[in-house]
Amino acid sequence: AGVAHRKNLGLLRKIICQESTKFKNVWTTHSASPIAYERGRIYLDNYQCCISSIAQEPRILYQKPKCSKSEKIEDALLLECPLGEMLPSPSDYKSSLIVLTVQNWLLRLSADSGEILEKIYLAGACCKFRYLSWDTPQEIMVVKSAQNKLPAAARQAGIQQSVLFYLAVFQVLPLSFIGMLEINKKIFGNSVTDVAVSNGILIVMHSMGLVRLYNFQAILEQFMEQPFDLGHEFNWNGQVGVVGKYPFGLPYNIKITDTPPLLFEASSLENAFQIGGYPWHYIITPNKKKHKGVFHICSLKDNALAKNGIQDMKCCSLEPDWIYFHPDMSGRIIHVGPNLIKVLKLKEVKNNADQVEIAEDFTIVANRENCVSLVSEITMYGFVFPKTFKIVDYEDELDLLSTVAVTQIGADGKAHLDFHCNEHGILLKSIPLLESWDVTYSHEVYFDKDLVLHIEQKPNRRFSCYVYQMVCDTK
Repeated sequence: AGVAHRKNLGLLRKIICQESTKFKNVWTTHSASPIAYERGRIYLDNYQCCISSIAQEPRILYQKPKCSKSEKIEDALLLECPLGEMLPSPSDYKSSLIVLTVQNWLLRLSADSGEILEKIYLAGACCKFRYLSWDTPQEIMVVKSAQNKLPAAARQAGIQQSVLFYLAVFQVLPLSFIGMLEINKKIFGNSVTDVAVSNGILIVMHSMGLVRLYNFQAILEQFMEQPFDLGHEFNWNGQVGVVGKYPFGLPYNIKITDTPPLLFEASSLENAFQIGGYPWHYIITPNKKKHKGVFHICSLKDNALAKNGIQDMKCCSLEPDWIYFHPDMSGRIIHVGPNLIKVLKLKEVKNNADQVEIAEDFTIVANRENCVSLVSEITMYGFVFPKTFKIVDYEDELDLLSTVAVTQIGADGKAHLDFHCNEHGILLKSIPLLESWDVTYSHEVYFDKDLVLHIEQKPNRRFSCYVYQMVCDTK
């Protein structure tokens, strides 16, 4: 089955990239609330309306009644069935949506019907959970609270708040509770500003750009006082209730009493820090404003700067460049500037196996066919916008690098989506986006096999969604 699937995707890639294939705008909608997209499903009205984008023309999968403010959804994650595993419930074999509500309820909904499959109460009003993220994609999920702040009256009275964030950790499919913990200033320091969990690492960000990494799995094992199962009765610190049920919610069963062993720390402008590549490297910006746009690529092993490890495009544009490790797991690095995309690779220095150098794998230069449209203009907001790469993404199933470039600005701004060979950067296909593109708006563009979807946010919370589907010209 896997071989046949790969062959089918290879065939689809050839069809998409052939000259006679077009992408047609088949559907457009506008909304007063944010629009989200997940794996062939478009969500409107705070996830109350779900539209399938897979059909020849998008169709409604389900439409739920308008929810009250107390039922508002704060965040959502798509949960997909793992291959080759035995699961306890038939509903586990179908895609579902994990949503977090404003009242601290965690719900698992059927992705096709919106039916509530599971319902977990997290905690009372003492903390406000707001964010969902993956520690390990499709395996371990983390629910994070907003930063805990005392009321103004309490602050004026001199009362100090030591707990900054709460984290609830779950294993998914079947959904099971691992633990709840606090991020406390008494343990991690007074300068903590934010926290995240990714790939088994607890990332703690401090003011002045400091980033510290800890082993999250070791923290769970070392400081867990007692494991608990969802739906089971518990007697904990004088409280008697059912785990995950109202009004008790989840127990704080992971209590960090000492500062965990530090794995790594670095100082970077705006806490920007990334790890990737092979051998392991990290990317930072020196922690001074004058270095904004300068990226240092260093070895995680000994902090040594790689040869040619300082990347600086010296952008003149107000549009900043950005850099990240390639999501295709090749260990390469993508550096995007206004008119240039560099794909970089790490390789051993000749005659020195202990040193790594950064070399260009290939570059993608902005298409300059229309010279008139490339001239910088001053918009009504007073900003200067030259010809610019706006979005760079990777379609993993088709192994294509997609880029969105603006070729004309103003009231009738124009943009196009280009597909490039991920291995060599060769331009394979260019798709004009028919709707006007205003560079002062926020944009998201998704390329998902035979579908292109553009979500636009205009001022005053006005949202638009444009769906394009592949059309093969048989003439």
